Amino acid sequence: MENKAFKSGFVTLIGRPNVGKSTLMNQLIGQKIAITSAKPQTTRNRIRTVLTMEEGQIVFWDTPGIHRAKNRLGNYMVNAAEHTLQEADVVLWLVEPANYIGAGERAIIEELKKVKIPVILVINKTDTVKRDAILSFIETYRRELDFSEIVPVSALTGDNTDELVKCIFQYLPQGPAFFDEDTVTDQPMREIVAELIREKALRLLEEEVPHGIAVSVESMEEEGKICHIEASIVCERDSHKGIIIGKGGQMLKKIGTGARRDIEEMMERQVNLKLFVKVRKDWRDSDYLLKNFGYNPKDISS
Repeated sequence: MENKAFKSGFVTLIGRPNVGKSTLMNQLIGQKIAITSAKPQTTRNRIRTVLTMEEGQIVFWDTPGIHRAKNRLGNYMVNAAEHTLQEADVVLWLVEPANYIGAGERAIIEELKKVKIPVILVINKTDTVKRDAILSFIETYRRELDFSEIVPVSALTGDNTDELVKCIFQYLPQGPAFFDEDTVTDQPMREIVAELIREKALRLLEEEVPHGIAVSVESMEEEGKICHIEASIVCERDSHKGIIIGKGGQMLKKIGTGARRDIEEMMERQVNLKLFVKVRKDWRDSDYLLKNFGYNPKDISS
């Protein structure tokens, strides 16, 4: 930390839903903090994580995917993503490897044209295409915007992510660390636990239940070497409640077992997890319920 050339700054990850922002952030910090799922719009809050190295400290904001909002929760998610563009030192824009730039990406390009900080284009999922094709993807995007850097990576395998970190440090200002070197995230433990449970629900329920679920951790109590956690999965319809519980409670049991394993690994201790299911109709349009589930309505513009 006494390095005179020590750099520190804030880096925001933006992109369309499901391009791999959370996977990349988890890969960069070497630990699972943000949940991932094959479903778009998995990330709902700005998640702040910290990578501390000898060269400096990078504070990452993993933002919700930028998309067309359909309710107040959607407005919150888009606002959270766009707001970070005004606060960061560097922007990482993640895209999938393609020669076609769709309407969603073009909308992001228009937003990035207003930004006065370095923008690094990250072409993700390079493990899914032939290496020879990557140059054409780079050329496609290079014509659209004057990027500070263009870096192809695979967030899933970690390929070329070391190079991405080097590029980020080039554009960060010199300055002291914002967090202790042991800090990985400023997310409260309850929020991380709730997100891990939500991830397991999203993965196991697949297309049966849409994004209308939230998780509320009712209590967390430590008793000796065991942490007792009670949490509720909140859905919008009675029919969804039945699907989440499953025949004979089997689906809820699967969600709980998977989530408990991840929580135990993160907390490095035994966990006793009890899950319940509640119906709260139209919670995604209720300021009161959004706030209860950790989404601050003050950040939502109508």
